[in-house]
Amino acid sequence: MHIENCELTIVGTTGREYWGFLGRYLRHAHGLAGSGLRELSVAVVGDAIMGRLHEQFMGIKGPTDVLSFEMERDKRRRVVGGEVVVCLPEAARQAKRRGIEVRRELLLYAVHGMLHLSGFDDRTERKYQEMHRMEDTILKELGVGATFVKGVRGEESGVRRGRR
Repeated sequence: MHIENCELTIVGTTGREYWGFLGRYLRHAHGLAGSGLRELSVAVVGDAIMGRLHEQFMGIKGPTDVLSFEMERDKRRRVVGGEVVVCLPEAARQAKRRGIEVRRELLLYAVHGMLHLSGFDDRTERKYQEMHRMEDTILKELGVGATFVKGVRGEESGVRRGRR
């Protein structure tokens, strides 16, 4: 699927029923984010695969919500290709806890990962707030509505800080 100067691929081991939804909305989110990505792959996986990736790349046992991987940079060192891995069971757990649709939670994770690949960071308080404002802006513009709910640091629903 081609999205505004970006080739989008959605794959996975689970959640095929959500792939079309993610593709439709990510097409627009890419443009709203002003992302320089030319190639984006989104993988929808279960707890076992996410747990292995989380431990391998972050050194943290157990699954997480979303991981982002840079795959290619251009001559100016900007990320132009990457992969976002989202965990369907984690999205289902969070969606149930918060009383929202699983697909909205998955979209939040995919947008969050895309923003990381587009240069956003959430490691400092200021950058964290900036990134989540951008998520809210994009999701509102898409007509999905803000999905990330701010709370006590580390207790937020939606994507978890510092677990990429």
